[in-house]
Amino acid sequence: MGRTFENRKHAMAKTAAHKTKVYSKYGREIYVCAKNGSPDPDANLSLRRLIEKAKKDQVPSHVIDKALDKAKGAGGEDYHHARYEGFGPGNCMVIVDCLTDNNTRTFAEVRQCFIKNAGKIGAPGAVAHMFDHKAILAFTGPTEEEVLEALMEADVDVTDLQEEEGMIIVSAPPTEFYKAKTALTEQWSDLQFEIEEVTFEAQVQAEVTGDDVAMFERFMAALDNCDDVQEVYHNAVVQ
Repeated sequence: MGRTFENRKHAMAKTAAHKTKVYSKYGREIYVCAKNGSPDPDANLSLRRLIEKAKKDQVPSHVIDKALDKAKGAGGEDYHHARYEGFGPGNCMVIVDCLTDNNTRTFAEVRQCFIKNAGKIGAPGAVAHMFDHKAILAFTGPTEEEVLEALMEADVDVTDLQEEEGMIIVSAPPTEFYKAKTALTEQWSDLQFEIEEVTFEAQVQAEVTGDDVAMFERFMAALDNCDDVQEVYHNAVVQ
C-alpha cells in the first residue's frame, strides 16, 4: 500500500495546491476589479465577467463573496497590474500578467523564472507587438450566418468569425467582449460557451523541441508558483 498511497497523497496535494492557487488568483482579481470600479456586478461589467469566469472555474461562492466584501471596506491592499515580457526556452515569446502590491518583489521573482530556465526578460513592448489582444467566444449550436446576423444587429465590432469542426469562434476587440456575449445570450438563452475570454493570441508560433521541452515545462511551473502571476501567454508549440 505504501507507494500507491504516497502517489495518491502526492496527487491530492497537487490538486489542492492548484485549487488554492486558482482561488487566490480569482479572489485577488475580483477584489482589485471591485475596488477600482464598483463592487456591484450589475454596475461593473468587468467585474460581472470576472465573477462568471470564476464560477465556471468552480471557484466557491464564499471566495467570491469574501473578495467583494473586502473591496467594500476601507483600506485593504493596494494592488496594481504589472506586465512583463521576454523570451523563454526555444526562443519562444512570453507575456506575464501580474497583480502585485510590491513591484520590486514581483519583478525579481518573474525575472528569476526567466533566468533559471534559459530565458531572458525584456523591456515593455519587447514581444507584445507580436500578439493580438482580443476577446474570443467559442460555442456550438447556431450557424455562422445566424451568429453574424445577431452580432451585426447588436452593432458588435467583430474582427473575425469562423467555424471549425462545428464550433463557431468569434473574435472581437477586448472592449467588445461583454457586448458580444450579451448579444449572443439574448438571442440564444441556453447558449453554452466553450471559450469566453480576453487573451493575447500569438501571430506566429515557435516550436520548442529537444532539451528545451523539459526546460519550458519547468519555466511554466515556476511562473505558476509565483503568487503574483495571474496569466501567462506564449507562442510556444511543444513538440
